[in-house]
Amino acid sequence: MKEKRLRKKRDPFGSHINDPLGRSDIVLVAVTLALVAFGVLMVYSAGMYSGEKMYGTKYYFVYKQLLGAGLGLAAMFLFSRIDYRVLYKLRYVILAVSVVLLAIVFIPSVGIENYGARRWINLPFFTIQASEVGKFGFIVFAAAYLGTRPDKVTSFKGILPVIGVGGTMCVLIILEPNMSVTICMAALMIVMLFLSGAKIKHLLAVIAPLIAAAVVLILIEPYRFKRLMAFIDPWDSPLAEGYQLIQSYFGLGAGGFFGVGLFNSRQKYLFLPFSESDFIFSVIGEELGLFGCMIVLIAYIIMIRRALKVAQGAPDRFGSLLCSGIAAIIAIQVMVNVAVVTGSIPPTGLPLPFISSGSSGLIVFMSGIGVVNSVKRRSHKSSPLAFIKPVGKVKPPRAEKTNKRAKTKMRKAATH
Repeated sequence: MKEKRLRKKRDPFGSHINDPLGRSDIVLVAVTLALVAFGVLMVYSAGMYSGEKMYGTKYYFVYKQLLGAGLGLAAMFLFSRIDYRVLYKLRYVILAVSVVLLAIVFIPSVGIENYGARRWINLPFFTIQASEVGKFGFIVFAAAYLGTRPDKVTSFKGILPVIGVGGTMCVLIILEPNMSVTICMAALMIVMLFLSGAKIKHLLAVIAPLIAAAVVLILIEPYRFKRLMAFIDPWDSPLAEGYQLIQSYFGLGAGGFFGVGLFNSRQKYLFLPFSESDFIFSVIGEELGLFGCMIVLIAYIIMIRRALKVAQGAPDRFGSLLCSGIAAIIAIQVMVNVAVVTGSIPPTGLPLPFISSGSSGLIVFMSGIGVVNSVKRRSHKSSPLAFIKPVGKVKPPRAEKTNKRAKTKMRKAATH
């Protein structure tokens, strides 16, 4: 009877529900809170002038950021307390909600059109960006499917459900249109498949059509092609497509090594569009210089590394892929945002995680950190830091050596 009860209490991954909880990842939580607090400060600095000009108060953007930070903190605490394996049971519900949110943005009375794109859903107190929820909904589904079906990962037919879900989300996002998030979603899908053990030839079979689709999307839309040309030579259209990138260069160049000082940016006075969101890294570079930018990037590296460490020590494949996917989307967005601001890739709108203005993105990313912390609290084995291999061989204890010698003597005595 007791054995049957224990079997009922076991979850799909073979772990006991009543296992004792471990400690939270203090470093991960501390870095997250530091980035969020720094983001509130920089949103106030970068958006004070535009907020006053457009909305009548310089605190407009920082109020929204504080609301997102408060709700995100509650969500992070909640998800760190909830068993992450609940997400496995709710994977189809989460996926359905994500797809529905991506679809209802096209309903005129629900979706908000801004700058020619429908990306936001109007709620009573704030707006929510459906694609932010969609990215993490995909991570949960992909981790659940790939983590519990390792035998299917090695065949192309086996990974088709993940490709189908990821492709559907990419289509819905590009119809908004939102090229930058579509690229992030496609990259996230490839990373999740790679981490789960998919074969390289299958990954190439997915990557090739994605690249071809990206080229077609750029060519069929004149404004995307103009952005590409502006990336190659922004000075050819300094008052049109190349304007934003040139202003970003001015901000980063003026910052030098230590910056012009906090709150002293000149580019935020409506010279640099979206200085509080997509191009906030340029304002950081102007006010805090290269030194400040490096500190921010180091904080992201620590965060991603801690998430990967938790993934290494996760008690099951689902938890491992869940943490890896969250670390991957943070890394992808940081790399794309910094690359755009520095002119390394063509300009595209993508916020900097935990720092850029945007309540929905902040809440979802902080929830993701809560999920990683939940996996950490249920991991009961230590794992080496990511990218570090143990040096040397571990020597057996002296007592074990003595026992081995005694056994060999006994065997020799028995033979004689």
